[in-house]
Amino acid sequence: MKWIAVALGLLAAVAAADRGAAQDKKDAPKGGVTVDEARRCVLVDAKVAPRKLPNLDQVYPVELIAGWGAPKGKKAHEIVVAIDVDPSEVHKGLEKLGLKAGKPARGENTRAEGPVVNVFIEVPDGAGGGKRVPLEKVLWDPKTKKAPPKMTFVFTGSVLTATDPNKPDEKKYGADVTGSLIVLFPVSDEVVLQTAWTMKEEKFLKLDVNPDALPKEGTPVKLVIEAPEKK
Repeated sequence: MKWIAVALGLLAAVAAADRGAAQDKKDAPKGGVTVDEARRCVLVDAKVAPRKLPNLDQVYPVELIAGWGAPKGKKAHEIVVAIDVDPSEVHKGLEKLGLKAGKPARGENTRAEGPVVNVFIEVPDGAGGGKRVPLEKVLWDPKTKKAPPKMTFVFTGSVLTATDPNKPDEKKYGADVTGSLIVLFPVSDEVVLQTAWTMKEEKFLKLDVNPDALPKEGTPVKLVIEAPEKK
């Protein structure tokens, strides 16, 4: 009878391992988002976004680093790179690196809270690899040709948003409604990452993409979100 108990114990252990693996797979980010735990970063497939949309009569200042492109994205006219994944998948990826979301800011006299991360755009280097470009080198003031001050990004996570006025208690991850992933100013709390800037900076930082910093529109790139080393 002892061998039966051992066999049953082994079967239970295998079943538990299978359940754990299934849960890990369920919690893992979907295609387009890669978690590199060894290098402590999340990589997101993206493309260089157009700065001028055909349905608009002007180029609007950059307020988002990344989000859904047109026509799906609500802020597609203000982005640097376009993504085609739900922002919540990036949230999951950062959690797999051990980070805990803070609190997004929105409006005057608010400031984003959360763990600090580094953000880069990885562009093809022409030799089959990639070159990481800091965001300060991607953006500039088109009038002065000067780069913005150094940006500090924090993992805020998104508020939950009701999408049906008749069902106010049924809410979705807000960034999956707007398609906004990384925002520069606290103009929205339906995002995953924000800078430490406030609405005071928004009043005088009217930014655009430095045309020498990124490849041509539509070029595949990687958005790299790097977590700090564990202490």
